[in-house]
Amino acid sequence: MSKGGEMDERETECLIEQSISAWRPRDPDAGILPHPAWADLDPTARERLFDETTRSRLLESALDEEGLSTTARAVLGRIL
Repeated sequence: MSKGGEMDERETECLIEQSISAWRPRDPDAGILPHPAWADLDPTARERLFDETTRSRLLESALDEEGLSTTARAVLGRIL
């Protein structure tokens, strides 16, 4: 972190990269929780995360033979 307690760009990028993944922690009842890295992002970085996640899921879907993103696969895996 910088001297003023603010995150530098590298730290922000790392948290965004962690948060983009389809993995999410679960509570004891198997409920899905937000990624822990999300809580450390400021509002501007959270908006960037949303935009980058949307792009990432579109790319994943385009590359998948069934047109599914990692999130869709994770949800289907839990259902099936």
